[in-house]
Amino acid sequence: MDKASGVTLTDRDTVNDADEMKVTTCLNPLHTALAVNGSLLGFNSIAKEVSDPDMFNLIKQIGYVEGLPVVKDPKVINPKTFIDQLVNKRLPNPYIPDMPQRIASDTSQKLSVRYGVTIQHYIDDPKRDPKDLHFIPLVLATWCRYLMAIDDQGKPFEPSRDPMLSELQPQVSDIKLGEKTDVHAHLKDILSNKKIFGHDLYEIGLGEVVEDYFASQITGVGAVRKTLEATLTKYAKKID
Repeated sequence: MDKASGVTLTDRDTVNDADEMKVTTCLNPLHTALAVNGSLLGFNSIAKEVSDPDMFNLIKQIGYVEGLPVVKDPKVINPKTFIDQLVNKRLPNPYIPDMPQRIASDTSQKLSVRYGVTIQHYIDDPKRDPKDLHFIPLVLATWCRYLMAIDDQGKPFEPSRDPMLSELQPQVSDIKLGEKTDVHAHLKDILSNKKIFGHDLYEIGLGEVVEDYFASQITGVGAVRKTLEATLTKYAKKID
């Protein structure tokens, strides 16, 4: 690694590691969490969304608690410093006019990289278990809830473009908020799809976890918010 005129010169492997750090842990997973939740909770600005204490806490749990311990450090960029700057400066900046709805585009094509890689790290590490994850499965459930195209107030909305919408939406389209439903029957083909998640979520012990979160999110109006609050209360860890 060499530095000249404020530009860091490095090798291809380091560049790839830095890119993986952003895409799989420190940036894009947080973006997707904000995208699907923001669309359901009525936000039209990322900056406004991260001013919401629940949303701010959620992305910190995903980034610092679940992602950072297993991320590959590219050395050229410190992963923790990167997340610090992202959550405290970039995302809250009202002069960066990004929207959850834009980021939510093509989510089915992004999940295997944005969350599947971190999940794989938990599988590969004998000291870790994917079932120790709480907030990544919550986001996956929230995306399934998003596919219903009904927001947390019970009002229909137009999902962002996605090449798999026509295949996935019919699997959840007949679910009604507050009505008893067979969640497994509706979600099993989605959650077992390795093309979407990079894993069959049932095979690694996360399918049922996602189902439980989803079941909570469809209990009625406001249930997405209540599920988020309950999960944060139960599992959120203090971040220094």
